[in-house]
Amino acid sequence: MSEFVYLNDRVLPAGEATVSVFDAGLTHAAGLFETMRAYHGRVMRINDHLERLLGSAATLDLLIPVTAAQLQHAVYEVLDANGLKDARIRLVVTPGNVPRPDQVEVVEPHPTILATATKVQPHPPEQYKTGWRVCISPYKTNRLDPLAGHKTLAYLPRLMAMKDAASRRCNESLWFTTENNLAEGSVCNVFVVKDGVIRTPPVNTPILPGTVRKAVIDEARDADIPVEETAIDITMLLEAQEVFLTGSVLEVMPVTSIEKHVVGDGQPGVVTRRVMELYAALVQSECGE
Repeated sequence: MSEFVYLNDRVLPAGEATVSVFDAGLTHAAGLFETMRAYHGRVMRINDHLERLLGSAATLDLLIPVTAAQLQHAVYEVLDANGLKDARIRLVVTPGNVPRPDQVEVVEPHPTILATATKVQPHPPEQYKTGWRVCISPYKTNRLDPLAGHKTLAYLPRLMAMKDAASRRCNESLWFTTENNLAEGSVCNVFVVKDGVIRTPPVNTPILPGTVRKAVIDEARDADIPVEETAIDITMLLEAQEVFLTGSVLEVMPVTSIEKHVVGDGQPGVVTRRVMELYAALVQSECGE
């Protein structure tokens, strides 16, 4: 079966989809994307994803005149076209063509909207039982970077950090800020647990305001597990009794070692396992058949 994509109001075979060579996403990496997870044909927290994307577009002054309804239509169209119920969805939006130096007339903005959907490839179940090994990224987040905290197409530094992690036989790379505070993983949010209290860096660290991050915070608090959004330095990270990561495809992943340092007793902790249960129940309640 051919793979279909949604591109600018059309569903068509991936091999027939083309984007202008003058598109801002290609020429300037000016654009945004969201990675979403569908369960049983329903996209988990799609409204949160679209609100984040449109909020970033406004903050970064990207001229992308689209609505959440249009983007939601694109997502479900590509799901249906590929006959998928459980899927990984990637939504990309750019301002469209960059005005050219010799262009005189004013041209109405025509954003590029691209949505793809593929069968989800979950991480091996045993990884959720044994936990991940992570490392410290050689790169840092700078709060003066206007792109920090936004999911933009300028993603090469994150891929470089992931490649570095793989070379060190690690599953992920944790980023710190230039002020030496923990920020996030290359493609996920991070939480630490000590004495039964969950702590995670605040959004203004800056970090990406993850949709699963928000859901986990809300579900934990509803379950009477204390959660604090606070600055975390390397000492607090290494003193944590538990560490876990969150992401749309990743869900909730325990961390059992940070390079050569063993987290806790080297096994997913009680609080982490409880958070995993809470998130699984939330998915079932919102996206269950």
